[in-house]
Amino acid sequence: MFRVYKKLISYAPEKKYLLFLTVLFSAGAALLQIYAFYNLYGFLNRLILEGNQEGATQSALWIAGLMFGGGILYFLSLSAAHLFAFRLETNLRKFGIDGLTNASFRFFDKTSSGKTRKLLDDNAAQTHMAVAHLIPDNTGAMLMPVLLLLLGFAVSIRVGGTLLALTALSLLLMSRMMGEKKFMKIYQESLEKLSSETVEYIRGMQVVKIFGVDVKSFKALHGAIREYARYALNYSMSCKIPYVLFQELFFGLVALLIPLLLWFTDIGGNPKGTVTELIMVFFLSGVLFTFIMKVMYLSMYMFQAQDAVGKLETLYEQMQEDCLEFGKETRFPNFDIEFEHVSFGYGDKLVLEDVSFRLEEGKSYALLGASGSGKSTIAKLISGFYKIQSGAVKIGGIPLTEYAKEAVIQNIAFVFQDVKLFQTTLFENVALANKKATKKEVLEAMHLAGCDSILEKFKDREKTVIGSKGVYLSGGEKQRIAIARAILKDAKIVIFDEASAGIDPDNEHELQKAFANLMKGKTVIMIAHRLTSIRNVDEILVMQDGKIIERGTDEALMKEDTVYRHFQKIYAEANDWRVTDEKVV
Repeated sequence: MFRVYKKLISYAPEKKYLLFLTVLFSAGAALLQIYAFYNLYGFLNRLILEGNQEGATQSALWIAGLMFGGGILYFLSLSAAHLFAFRLETNLRKFGIDGLTNASFRFFDKTSSGKTRKLLDDNAAQTHMAVAHLIPDNTGAMLMPVLLLLLGFAVSIRVGGTLLALTALSLLLMSRMMGEKKFMKIYQESLEKLSSETVEYIRGMQVVKIFGVDVKSFKALHGAIREYARYALNYSMSCKIPYVLFQELFFGLVALLIPLLLWFTDIGGNPKGTVTELIMVFFLSGVLFTFIMKVMYLSMYMFQAQDAVGKLETLYEQMQEDCLEFGKETRFPNFDIEFEHVSFGYGDKLVLEDVSFRLEEGKSYALLGASGSGKSTIAKLISGFYKIQSGAVKIGGIPLTEYAKEAVIQNIAFVFQDVKLFQTTLFENVALANKKATKKEVLEAMHLAGCDSILEKFKDREKTVIGSKGVYLSGGEKQRIAIARAILKDAKIVIFDEASAGIDPDNEHELQKAFANLMKGKTVIMIAHRLTSIRNVDEILVMQDGKIIERGTDEALMKEDTVYRHFQKIYAEANDWRVTDEKVV
Protein backbone atom coordinates (compact mmCIF):
# COMPACT_ATOMS: atom_id res chain seq x y z
CA MET A 1 0.00 0.00 0.00
CA PHE A 2 2.72 2.47 0.99
CA ARG A 3 4.63 1.60 -2.17
CA VAL A 4 1.58 2.57 -4.23
CA TYR A 5 1.23 5.91 -2.46
CA LYS A 6 4.94 6.56 -2.82
CA LYS A 7 4.53 6.06 -6.56
CA LEU A 8 1.52 8.40 -6.67
CA ILE A 9 3.36 11.09 -4.68
CA SER A 10 6.23 10.99 -7.20
CA TYR A 11 3.85 12.48 -9.80
CA ALA A 12 2.86 15.44 -7.61
CA PRO A 13 5.75 15.98 -5.17
CA GLU A 14 5.01 19.69 -4.85
CA LYS A 15 1.73 18.88 -3.07
CA LYS A 16 2.77 15.94 -0.88
CA TYR A 17 2.37 18.05 2.28
CA LEU A 18 -1.38 17.79 1.66
CA LEU A 19 -1.20 14.03 2.22
CA PHE A 20 0.42 14.51 5.61
CA LEU A 21 -2.38 16.91 6.53
CA THR A 22 -4.90 14.35 5.26
CA VAL A 23 -3.54 11.61 7.54
CA LEU A 24 -3.25 14.00 10.50
CA PHE A 25 -6.82 15.30 10.20
CA SER A 26 -8.21 11.81 9.59
CA ALA A 27 -6.43 10.38 12.65
CA GLY A 28 -7.72 13.30 14.74
CA ALA A 29 -11.26 12.64 13.51
CA ALA A 30 -10.97 8.95 14.49
CA LEU A 31 -9.75 9.81 18.01
CA LEU A 32 -12.56 12.31 18.56
CA GLN A 33 -15.12 9.77 17.39
CA ILE A 34 -13.79 7.11 19.74
CA TYR A 35 -13.88 9.57 22.61
CA ALA A 36 -17.48 10.39 21.65
CA PHE A 37 -18.35 6.65 21.78
CA TYR A 38 -16.73 6.42 25.22
CA ASN A 39 -18.93 9.31 26.33
CA LEU A 40 -21.88 7.40 24.92
CA TYR A 41 -21.11 4.61 27.36
CA GLY A 42 -21.00 7.18 30.16
CA PHE A 43 -24.31 8.61 28.92
CA LEU A 44 -25.96 5.17 29.08
CA ASN A 45 -24.57 4.47 32.55
CA ARG A 46 -25.79 7.78 33.95
CA LEU A 47 -29.17 7.49 32.28
CA ILE A 48 -29.91 3.78 32.83
CA LEU A 49 -27.85 2.71 35.84
CA GLU A 50 -27.64 5.91 37.89
CA GLY A 51 -30.78 7.72 36.71
CA ASN A 52 -28.67 10.91 36.64
CA GLN A 53 -30.41 13.03 33.99
CA GLU A 54 -28.18 16.09 34.53
CA GLY A 55 -25.02 14.00 34.09
CA ALA A 56 -26.57 12.27 31.06
CA THR A 57 -27.34 15.68 29.50
CA GLN A 58 -23.75 16.77 30.01
CA SER A 59 -22.49 13.56 28.39
CA ALA A 60 -24.89 14.10 25.46
CA LEU A 61 -23.46 17.58 24.92
CA TRP A 62 -19.94 16.16 24.94
CA ILE A 63 -20.98 13.53 22.40
CA ALA A 64 -22.49 16.16 20.10
CA GLY A 65 -19.43 18.40 20.38
CA LEU A 66 -16.95 15.57 19.78
CA MET A 67 -18.90 14.22 16.78
CA PHE A 68 -19.10 17.71 15.33
CA GLY A 69 -15.37 18.22 15.83
CA GLY A 70 -14.66 14.81 14.28
CA GLY A 71 -16.84 15.74 11.30
CA ILE A 72 -14.92 19.00 10.82
CA LEU A 73 -11.56 17.22 10.94
CA TYR A 74 -12.79 14.55 8.47
CA PHE A 75 -14.01 17.31 6.13
CA LEU A 76 -10.58 18.97 6.32
CA SER A 77 -8.96 15.59 5.63
CA LEU A 78 -11.14 15.06 2.55
CA SER A 79 -10.46 18.61 1.33
CA ALA A 80 -6.68 18.19 1.57
CA ALA A 81 -6.89 14.79 -0.13
CA HIS A 82 -9.04 16.18 -2.97
CA LEU A 83 -6.63 19.05 -3.57
CA PHE A 84 -3.77 16.59 -3.91
CA ALA A 85 -5.90 14.23 -6.03
CA PHE A 86 -6.85 16.93 -8.53
CA ARG A 87 -3.20 17.94 -8.91
CA LEU A 88 -2.18 14.29 -9.30
CA GLU A 89 -4.86 13.65 -11.94
CA THR A 90 -3.82 16.79 -13.82
CA ASN A 91 -0.14 15.83 -13.71
CA LEU A 92 -0.88 12.30 -14.90
CA ARG A 93 -2.83 13.66 -17.86
CA LYS A 94 0.04 16.06 -18.65
CA PHE A 95 2.42 13.12 -18.34
CA GLY A 96 0.37 11.23 -20.91
CA ILE A 97 0.00 14.23 -23.25
CA ASP A 98 3.75 14.89 -23.11
CA GLY A 99 4.25 11.27 -24.07
CA LEU A 100 1.83 11.59 -26.99
CA THR A 101 3.60 14.74 -28.17
CA ASN A 102 6.89 12.87 -28.45
CA ALA A 103 5.47 9.45 -29.31
CA SER A 104 6.77 7.50 -32.26
CA PHE A 105 4.52 7.16 -35.29
CA ARG A 106 4.75 3.39 -34.83
CA PHE A 107 2.87 3.79 -31.53
CA PHE A 108 -0.07 5.40 -33.38
CA ASP A 109 0.04 2.59 -35.93
CA LYS A 110 -0.22 -0.12 -33.25
CA THR A 111 -2.51 1.56 -30.69
CA SER A 112 -6.04 2.69 -31.48
CA SER A 113 -7.07 6.21 -30.50
CA GLY A 114 -9.95 4.74 -28.47
CA LYS A 115 -7.60 2.63 -26.36
CA THR A 116 -5.18 5.53 -25.88
CA ARG A 117 -7.95 7.88 -24.81
CA LYS A 118 -9.34 5.30 -22.39
CA LEU A 119 -5.96 4.64 -20.81
CA LEU A 120 -5.19 8.32 -20.35
CA ASP A 121 -8.60 9.51 -19.16
CA ASP A 122 -9.95 6.58 -17.17
CA ASN A 123 -6.73 5.53 -15.46
CA ALA A 124 -5.90 9.10 -14.42
CA ALA A 125 -9.42 9.37 -13.00
CA GLN A 126 -9.01 6.09 -11.09
CA THR A 127 -6.01 7.45 -9.21
CA HIS A 128 -8.22 10.36 -8.13
CA MET A 129 -10.48 7.92 -6.26
CA ALA A 130 -7.51 6.17 -4.66
CA VAL A 131 -6.21 9.44 -3.27
CA ALA A 132 -9.25 11.68 -2.72
CA HIS A 133 -11.30 9.22 -0.68
CA LEU A 134 -9.14 6.27 0.23
CA ILE A 135 -6.32 8.09 2.01
CA PRO A 136 -8.74 9.61 4.57
CA ASP A 137 -10.57 6.29 4.76
CA ASN A 138 -7.28 4.38 4.98
CA THR A 139 -6.34 6.07 8.22
CA GLY A 140 -9.76 5.44 9.72
CA ALA A 141 -9.92 1.88 8.39
CA MET A 142 -6.58 0.97 10.01
CA LEU A 143 -7.06 2.96 13.24
CA MET A 144 -10.75 2.61 14.09
CA PRO A 145 -11.03 -1.20 14.43
CA VAL A 146 -8.13 -1.18 16.92
CA LEU A 147 -9.61 1.72 18.86
CA LEU A 148 -13.05 0.06 18.86
CA LEU A 149 -11.62 -3.13 20.34
CA LEU A 150 -9.81 -1.16 23.04
CA LEU A 151 -13.03 0.70 23.82
CA GLY A 152 -14.98 -2.57 23.86
CA PHE A 153 -12.67 -4.12 26.47
CA ALA A 154 -12.76 -0.85 28.43
CA VAL A 155 -16.58 -1.29 28.67
CA SER A 156 -16.40 -4.98 29.62
CA ILE A 157 -14.75 -8.27 28.76
CA ARG A 158 -17.98 -9.48 27.13
CA VAL A 159 -18.30 -6.42 24.86
CA GLY A 160 -14.61 -6.57 23.90
CA GLY A 161 -14.76 -10.31 23.30
CA THR A 162 -17.86 -9.99 21.12
CA LEU A 163 -16.22 -7.27 18.99
CA LEU A 164 -13.00 -9.29 18.72
CA ALA A 165 -14.93 -12.33 17.50
CA LEU A 166 -16.83 -10.18 14.97
CA THR A 167 -13.56 -8.68 13.72
CA ALA A 168 -11.90 -12.07 13.29
CA LEU A 169 -14.89 -13.55 11.44
CA SER A 170 -15.21 -10.42 9.29
CA LEU A 171 -11.56 -10.51 8.23
CA LEU A 172 -11.87 -14.22 7.39
CA LEU A 173 -14.94 -13.65 5.21
CA MET A 174 -13.42 -10.52 3.72
CA SER A 175 -10.37 -12.48 2.56
CA ARG A 176 -12.75 -14.75 0.65
CA MET A 177 -14.47 -11.76 -0.98
CA MET A 178 -11.37 -9.99 -2.28
CA GLY A 179 -10.77 -12.23 -5.26
CA GLU A 180 -7.35 -13.18 -6.63
CA LYS A 181 -5.12 -10.45 -8.05
CA LYS A 182 -4.75 -12.49 -11.24
CA PHE A 183 -8.52 -12.54 -11.64
CA MET A 184 -8.76 -8.82 -10.90
CA LYS A 185 -6.15 -8.15 -13.58
CA ILE A 186 -8.11 -10.13 -16.16
CA TYR A 187 -11.29 -8.31 -15.12
CA GLN A 188 -9.58 -4.91 -15.48
CA GLU A 189 -8.22 -5.83 -18.91
CA SER A 190 -11.68 -6.86 -20.12
CA LEU A 191 -13.10 -3.56 -18.85
CA GLU A 192 -10.34 -1.65 -20.63
CA LYS A 193 -11.05 -3.53 -23.87
CA LEU A 194 -14.78 -2.81 -23.58
CA SER A 195 -14.14 0.91 -23.06
CA SER A 196 -11.72 1.25 -25.97
CA GLU A 197 -13.97 -0.69 -28.37
CA THR A 198 -16.95 1.44 -27.33
CA VAL A 199 -15.01 4.65 -28.04
CA GLU A 200 -13.94 3.34 -31.45
CA TYR A 201 -17.51 2.29 -32.28
CA ILE A 202 -19.02 5.65 -31.33
CA ARG A 203 -16.33 7.60 -33.19
CA GLY A 204 -16.94 5.46 -36.27
CA MET A 205 -20.72 5.95 -36.39
CA GLN A 206 -20.52 8.62 -39.05
CA VAL A 207 -18.49 6.29 -41.27
CA VAL A 208 -21.11 3.57 -40.80
CA LYS A 209 -23.94 5.97 -41.68
CA ILE A 210 -22.19 7.36 -44.75
CA PHE A 211 -20.82 4.15 -46.23
CA GLY A 212 -23.30 1.61 -44.88
CA VAL A 213 -20.70 -0.65 -43.28
CA ASP A 214 -21.91 -4.23 -42.73
CA VAL A 215 -23.07 -5.33 -39.28
CA LYS A 216 -19.97 -7.56 -39.04
CA SER A 217 -17.99 -4.41 -38.25
CA PHE A 218 -19.60 -4.46 -34.79
CA LYS A 219 -18.09 -7.85 -33.98
CA ALA A 220 -15.22 -6.41 -31.92
CA LEU A 221 -17.59 -4.38 -29.74
CA HIS A 222 -19.99 -7.31 -29.31
CA GLY A 223 -17.13 -9.58 -28.32
CA ALA A 224 -15.82 -7.07 -25.79
CA ILE A 225 -19.27 -6.75 -24.20
CA ARG A 226 -19.67 -10.54 -23.91
CA GLU A 227 -16.19 -10.96 -22.46
CA TYR A 228 -16.69 -8.24 -19.85
CA ALA A 229 -20.11 -9.63 -18.90
CA ARG A 230 -18.62 -13.08 -18.38
CA TYR A 231 -15.79 -11.88 -16.14
CA ALA A 232 -18.06 -9.52 -14.17
CA LEU A 233 -20.51 -12.35 -13.51
CA ASN A 234 -17.77 -14.79 -12.52
CA TYR A 235 -16.24 -12.27 -10.14
CA SER A 236 -19.62 -11.51 -8.54
CA MET A 237 -20.47 -15.19 -8.12
CA SER A 238 -17.08 -15.90 -6.52
CA CYS A 239 -17.89 -13.32 -3.81
CA LYS A 240 -21.52 -14.32 -3.35
CA ILE A 241 -21.38 -16.79 -0.44
CA PRO A 242 -18.81 -14.98 1.76
CA TYR A 243 -20.52 -11.62 1.18
CA VAL A 244 -23.95 -12.99 2.18
CA LEU A 245 -22.45 -14.55 5.33
CA PHE A 246 -20.74 -11.26 6.11
CA GLN A 247 -24.02 -9.38 5.82
CA GLU A 248 -25.87 -11.95 7.93
CA LEU A 249 -23.17 -11.79 10.61
CA PHE A 250 -23.78 -8.12 11.29
CA PHE A 251 -27.41 -7.67 10.34
CA GLY A 252 -28.39 -10.82 12.24
CA LEU A 253 -26.36 -9.92 15.28
CA VAL A 254 -29.45 -9.40 17.44
CA ALA A 255 -30.72 -12.89 16.63
CA LEU A 256 -27.31 -14.33 17.51
CA LEU A 257 -26.63 -12.46 20.74
CA ILE A 258 -30.02 -12.58 22.48
CA PRO A 259 -30.10 -16.42 22.78
CA LEU A 260 -26.47 -16.40 23.99
CA LEU A 261 -27.30 -13.80 26.65
CA LEU A 262 -30.30 -15.80 27.82
CA TRP A 263 -28.28 -19.02 27.93
CA PHE A 264 -24.96 -17.89 29.43
CA THR A 265 -25.78 -14.68 31.35
CA ASP A 266 -27.65 -14.08 34.57
CA ILE A 267 -29.71 -11.19 33.24
CA GLY A 268 -31.76 -11.03 36.41
CA GLY A 269 -28.63 -10.29 38.48
CA ASN A 270 -27.81 -7.03 36.66
CA PRO A 271 -30.43 -6.36 33.99
CA LYS A 272 -29.57 -2.66 33.53
CA GLY A 273 -25.87 -3.40 33.11
CA THR A 274 -26.66 -6.10 30.57
CA VAL A 275 -28.88 -3.73 28.61
CA THR A 276 -26.13 -1.09 28.60
CA GLU A 277 -23.56 -3.57 27.33
CA LEU A 278 -25.98 -4.89 24.72
CA ILE A 279 -26.64 -1.38 23.40
CA MET A 280 -22.88 -0.72 23.21
CA VAL A 281 -22.34 -4.01 21.35
CA PHE A 282 -25.03 -3.19 18.78
CA PHE A 283 -23.79 0.36 18.36
CA LEU A 284 -20.05 -0.45 18.14
CA SER A 285 -20.69 -3.43 15.84
CA GLY A 286 -22.46 -1.06 13.43
CA VAL A 287 -19.43 1.23 13.46
CA LEU A 288 -17.14 -1.79 13.02
CA PHE A 289 -19.22 -2.97 10.04
CA THR A 290 -18.77 0.43 8.37
CA PHE A 291 -15.00 0.38 8.73
CA ILE A 292 -14.65 -3.30 7.76
CA MET A 293 -16.48 -2.40 4.52
CA LYS A 294 -14.00 0.45 4.00
CA VAL A 295 -11.10 -1.99 4.46
CA MET A 296 -12.68 -4.32 1.89
CA TYR A 297 -13.09 -1.59 -0.74
CA LEU A 298 -9.68 -0.19 0.18
CA SER A 299 -7.93 -3.28 -1.18
CA MET A 300 -9.91 -3.17 -4.42
CA TYR A 301 -9.26 0.52 -5.03
CA MET A 302 -5.59 0.15 -4.13
CA PHE A 303 -5.28 -2.56 -6.77
CA GLN A 304 -7.04 -0.33 -9.29
CA ALA A 305 -4.78 2.62 -8.45
CA GLN A 306 -1.64 0.52 -8.80
CA ASP A 307 -2.96 -0.98 -12.02
CA ALA A 308 -3.89 2.47 -13.37
CA VAL A 309 -0.46 3.99 -12.74
CA GLY A 310 1.20 0.87 -14.11
CA LYS A 311 -0.81 1.09 -17.33
CA LEU A 312 -0.03 4.78 -17.74
CA GLU A 313 3.68 4.10 -17.31
CA THR A 314 3.52 1.16 -19.71
CA LEU A 315 1.67 3.33 -22.22
CA TYR A 316 4.35 6.01 -21.88
CA GLU A 317 7.08 3.43 -22.50
CA GLN A 318 5.25 2.22 -25.61
CA MET A 319 5.03 5.81 -26.83
CA GLN A 320 8.81 6.11 -26.66
CA GLU A 321 9.53 2.82 -28.38
CA ASP A 322 10.97 3.14 -31.89
CA CYS A 323 11.35 6.92 -31.58
CA LEU A 324 14.13 8.19 -33.80
CA GLU A 325 17.16 9.10 -31.72
CA PHE A 326 18.47 12.51 -32.70
CA GLY A 327 21.95 13.99 -32.31
CA LYS A 328 23.34 17.50 -31.82
CA GLU A 329 24.18 18.66 -35.34
CA THR A 330 22.29 21.88 -36.18
CA ARG A 331 23.71 22.87 -39.58
CA PHE A 332 22.99 21.10 -42.87
CA PRO A 333 25.92 21.17 -45.36
CA ASN A 334 23.34 20.89 -48.14
CA PHE A 335 19.91 19.36 -48.64
CA ASP A 336 20.70 16.40 -50.87
CA ILE A 337 18.67 13.38 -49.70
CA GLU A 338 20.16 9.91 -49.81
CA PHE A 339 18.89 6.44 -48.93
CA GLU A 340 21.64 3.84 -48.38
CA HIS A 341 20.42 0.24 -48.33
CA VAL A 342 17.37 1.16 -46.26
CA SER A 343 15.06 -1.58 -44.99
CA PHE A 344 11.93 -0.77 -43.03
CA GLY A 345 8.65 -2.38 -42.01
CA TYR A 346 5.71 -1.42 -39.81
CA GLY A 347 5.55 -4.96 -38.44
CA ASP A 348 7.25 -8.22 -39.32
CA LYS A 349 6.80 -7.67 -43.05
CA LEU A 350 9.21 -5.21 -44.71
CA VAL A 351 7.73 -2.36 -46.76
CA LEU A 352 11.13 -1.23 -48.04
CA GLU A 353 13.98 -3.69 -48.54
CA ASP A 354 17.53 -2.62 -49.37
CA VAL A 355 16.41 0.63 -51.05
CA SER A 356 19.08 3.07 -52.28
CA PHE A 357 18.67 6.32 -54.21
CA ARG A 358 19.73 9.98 -54.14
CA LEU A 359 17.72 13.20 -54.58
CA GLU A 360 19.56 16.41 -55.37
CA GLU A 361 19.03 19.67 -53.53
CA GLY A 362 16.74 22.25 -55.10
CA LYS A 363 14.95 19.84 -57.43
CA SER A 364 11.38 18.54 -57.43
CA TYR A 365 10.54 14.86 -57.36
CA ALA A 366 7.36 12.80 -57.54
CA LEU A 367 6.86 9.37 -55.98
CA LEU A 368 4.39 7.26 -57.94
CA GLY A 369 3.07 3.77 -57.40
CA ALA A 370 0.16 1.62 -56.32
CA SER A 371 -1.11 1.71 -52.75
CA GLY A 372 1.32 -0.10 -50.44
CA SER A 373 4.28 0.35 -52.78
CA GLY A 374 6.19 2.42 -50.18
CA LYS A 375 5.68 6.03 -51.38
CA SER A 376 4.39 7.47 -48.12
CA THR A 377 6.87 5.37 -46.15
CA ILE A 378 9.80 7.02 -47.93
CA ALA A 379 8.33 10.47 -47.26
CA LYS A 380 7.88 9.65 -43.55
CA LEU A 381 11.41 8.27 -43.21
CA ILE A 382 12.83 11.47 -44.71
CA SER A 383 10.87 13.41 -42.09
CA GLY A 384 12.25 11.29 -39.25
CA PHE A 385 8.87 9.84 -38.28
CA TYR A 386 10.19 6.26 -37.92
CA LYS A 387 13.34 4.43 -36.93
CA ILE A 388 14.63 2.25 -39.78
CA GLN A 389 15.61 -1.39 -39.33
CA SER A 390 18.82 -1.14 -41.32
CA GLY A 391 20.71 1.21 -43.61
CA ALA A 392 20.83 5.00 -43.37
CA VAL A 393 18.78 8.01 -44.41
CA LYS A 394 21.09 10.96 -45.02
CA ILE A 395 20.60 14.67 -45.64
CA GLY A 396 23.64 16.63 -46.77
CA GLY A 397 25.71 13.44 -46.50
CA ILE A 398 25.03 13.16 -42.74
CA PRO A 399 22.70 10.51 -41.23
CA LEU A 400 19.40 11.98 -40.09
CA THR A 401 20.01 10.60 -36.59
CA GLU A 402 23.01 12.94 -36.10
CA TYR A 403 20.94 16.12 -36.50
CA ALA A 404 19.21 17.80 -33.58
CA LYS A 405 15.45 17.24 -33.49
CA GLU A 406 14.79 20.99 -33.73
CA ALA A 407 16.97 21.25 -36.84
CA VAL A 408 15.03 18.45 -38.59
CA ILE A 409 11.68 20.01 -37.64
CA GLN A 410 12.77 23.44 -38.85
CA ASN A 411 14.12 22.28 -42.21
CA ILE A 412 11.49 19.73 -43.27
CA ALA A 413 7.87 20.72 -43.94
CA PHE A 414 5.21 18.05 -44.44
CA VAL A 415 1.88 18.99 -46.04
CA PHE A 416 -0.70 16.24 -45.48
CA GLN A 417 -3.90 15.52 -47.36
CA ASP A 418 -6.03 15.80 -44.22
CA VAL A 419 -5.22 19.24 -42.85
CA LYS A 420 -5.91 19.93 -39.17
CA LEU A 421 -6.72 23.48 -38.10
CA PHE A 422 -6.95 24.71 -34.52
CA GLN A 423 -9.92 26.55 -33.06
CA THR A 424 -8.23 29.92 -33.13
CA THR A 425 -7.82 32.72 -35.66
CA LEU A 426 -6.71 32.19 -39.23
CA PHE A 427 -3.69 34.33 -38.39
CA GLU A 428 -2.69 32.16 -35.42
CA ASN A 429 -3.19 28.97 -37.45
CA VAL A 430 -0.50 30.19 -39.82
CA ALA A 431 1.74 31.96 -37.27
CA LEU A 432 2.29 28.79 -35.22
CA ALA A 433 4.75 27.66 -37.92
CA ASN A 434 7.19 30.37 -36.82
CA LYS A 435 6.67 32.00 -33.45
CA LYS A 436 9.27 34.69 -34.26
CA ALA A 437 7.53 35.84 -37.43
CA THR A 438 6.16 39.37 -37.64
CA LYS A 439 2.59 40.17 -38.61
CA LYS A 440 3.81 41.36 -42.00
CA GLU A 441 5.61 38.07 -42.63
CA VAL A 442 2.54 36.03 -41.67
CA LEU A 443 0.26 38.03 -43.96
CA GLU A 444 2.79 37.77 -46.80
CA ALA A 445 2.87 33.98 -46.38
CA MET A 446 -0.94 33.92 -46.55
CA HIS A 447 -0.84 36.05 -49.70
CA LEU A 448 1.68 33.75 -51.40
CA ALA A 449 -0.46 30.75 -50.48
CA GLY A 450 -3.50 32.30 -52.20
CA CYS A 451 -5.40 32.99 -48.97
CA ASP A 452 -6.56 36.50 -50.00
CA SER A 453 -9.86 35.16 -51.29
CA ILE A 454 -10.38 33.32 -48.00
CA LEU A 455 -9.83 36.47 -45.93
CA GLU A 456 -12.22 38.44 -48.14
CA LYS A 457 -15.06 36.05 -47.18
CA PHE A 458 -15.04 37.20 -43.56
CA LYS A 459 -15.43 40.68 -42.10
CA ASP A 460 -12.72 40.00 -39.48
CA ARG A 461 -10.32 38.75 -42.17
CA GLU A 462 -7.23 37.13 -40.56
CA LYS A 463 -8.76 37.59 -37.07
CA THR A 464 -11.63 35.24 -37.95
CA VAL A 465 -11.80 32.29 -35.54
CA ILE A 466 -11.93 28.84 -37.13
CA GLY A 467 -14.88 26.82 -35.82
CA SER A 468 -16.88 29.84 -34.68
CA LYS A 469 -20.46 30.30 -35.84
CA GLY A 470 -20.71 30.50 -39.63
CA VAL A 471 -16.97 29.95 -40.25
CA TYR A 472 -16.39 26.97 -42.52
CA LEU A 473 -13.50 26.26 -44.88
CA SER A 474 -13.47 23.86 -47.81
CA GLY A 475 -10.76 21.25 -48.28
CA GLY A 476 -8.90 23.44 -50.75
CA GLU A 477 -9.06 26.45 -48.43
CA LYS A 478 -7.69 24.40 -45.56
CA GLN A 479 -4.86 23.26 -47.82
CA ARG A 480 -3.97 26.86 -48.62
CA ILE A 481 -3.79 27.66 -44.90
CA ALA A 482 -1.47 24.65 -44.48
CA ILE A 483 0.67 25.84 -47.39
CA ALA A 484 0.85 29.30 -45.81
CA ARG A 485 2.22 27.62 -42.69
CA ALA A 486 4.86 25.84 -44.77
CA ILE A 487 5.81 29.06 -46.59
CA LEU A 488 6.20 30.88 -43.27
CA LYS A 489 8.28 28.02 -41.89
CA ASP A 490 10.60 28.36 -44.90
CA ALA A 491 11.83 24.77 -44.65
CA LYS A 492 14.39 23.71 -47.23
CA ILE A 493 12.73 20.33 -47.83
CA VAL A 494 9.00 20.21 -48.56
CA ILE A 495 6.98 16.99 -48.78
CA PHE A 496 3.45 16.83 -50.19
CA ASP A 497 1.55 13.65 -49.31
CA GLU A 498 -1.58 13.61 -51.49
CA ALA A 499 -1.96 17.32 -50.70
CA SER A 500 -4.18 17.96 -53.73
CA ALA A 501 -6.35 14.84 -53.45
CA GLY A 502 -10.06 15.50 -53.27
CA ILE A 503 -9.73 19.20 -54.19
CA ASP A 504 -12.52 20.65 -56.31
CA PRO A 505 -11.66 22.28 -59.67
CA ASP A 506 -12.47 25.78 -58.38
CA ASN A 507 -9.77 25.47 -55.73
CA GLU A 508 -7.21 23.54 -57.75
CA HIS A 509 -5.99 26.56 -59.73
CA GLU A 510 -5.39 28.59 -56.57
CA LEU A 511 -3.79 25.58 -54.94
CA GLN A 512 -1.37 25.00 -57.80
CA LYS A 513 -0.26 28.64 -57.60
CA ALA A 514 0.28 28.22 -53.87
CA PHE A 515 2.31 25.09 -54.51
CA ALA A 516 4.49 26.99 -56.97
CA ASN A 517 5.25 29.72 -54.42
CA LEU A 518 6.07 27.16 -51.74
CA MET A 519 8.36 25.11 -54.01
CA LYS A 520 10.66 27.97 -55.07
CA GLY A 521 14.26 27.12 -54.20
CA LYS A 522 13.27 24.02 -52.23
CA THR A 523 13.91 20.29 -52.45
CA VAL A 524 10.40 18.98 -53.10
CA ILE A 525 8.99 15.45 -52.84
CA MET A 526 5.42 14.98 -54.07
CA ILE A 527 3.10 12.00 -53.64
CA ALA A 528 0.05 12.42 -55.83
CA HIS A 529 -2.64 10.38 -57.56
CA ARG A 530 -3.46 13.24 -59.93
CA LEU A 531 -0.85 12.42 -62.56
CA THR A 532 -1.35 15.74 -64.34
CA SER A 533 0.09 17.53 -61.30
CA ILE A 534 3.48 15.78 -61.50
CA ARG A 535 4.32 16.13 -65.20
CA ASN A 536 6.50 19.18 -64.64
CA VAL A 537 8.65 17.86 -61.80
CA ASP A 538 12.37 17.35 -62.42
CA GLU A 539 12.20 13.60 -61.91
CA ILE A 540 9.60 10.90 -61.31
CA LEU A 541 10.35 7.80 -59.21
CA VAL A 542 8.03 4.85 -59.86
CA MET A 543 7.72 2.40 -56.99
CA GLN A 544 6.56 -1.18 -56.84
CA ASP A 545 6.70 -3.58 -53.87
CA GLY A 546 8.97 -1.31 -51.88
CA LYS A 547 11.52 -0.78 -54.65
CA ILE A 548 12.17 1.95 -57.23
CA ILE A 549 11.66 0.29 -60.59
CA GLU A 550 11.75 3.37 -62.88
CA ARG A 551 13.17 6.86 -62.67
CA GLY A 552 13.22 9.79 -65.08
CA THR A 553 11.40 12.82 -66.42
CA ASP A 554 7.84 12.64 -67.70
CA GLU A 555 9.08 13.00 -71.28
CA ALA A 556 11.68 10.24 -70.96
CA LEU A 557 9.36 7.79 -69.24
CA MET A 558 6.54 8.38 -71.74
CA LYS A 559 8.84 7.50 -74.66
CA GLU A 560 9.40 3.95 -73.43
CA ASP A 561 7.05 1.07 -72.58
CA THR A 562 7.14 1.87 -68.88
CA VAL A 563 4.89 1.31 -65.88
CA TYR A 564 4.63 5.10 -65.64
CA ARG A 565 3.30 5.28 -69.20
CA HIS A 566 0.77 2.58 -68.32
CA PHE A 567 -0.39 4.61 -65.30
CA GLN A 568 -0.82 7.72 -67.44
CA LYS A 569 -2.84 5.76 -69.99
CA ILE A 570 -5.21 4.38 -67.34
CA TYR A 571 -5.51 7.82 -65.76
CA ALA A 572 -6.41 9.41 -69.10
CA GLU A 573 -9.02 6.74 -69.81
CA ALA A 574 -10.57 7.24 -66.38
CA ASN A 575 -10.82 10.99 -66.97
CA ASP A 576 -12.57 10.40 -70.29
CA TRP A 577 -15.42 8.43 -68.71
CA ARG A 578 -18.75 10.20 -68.73
CA VAL A 579 -22.13 9.29 -67.32
CA THR A 580 -25.06 10.12 -69.62
CA ASP A 581 -28.79 9.47 -69.42
CA GLU A 582 -28.46 6.48 -71.72
CA LYS A 583 -25.18 4.76 -70.96
CA VAL A 584 -21.65 5.13 -69.74
CA VAL A 585 -19.23 6.18 -72.48
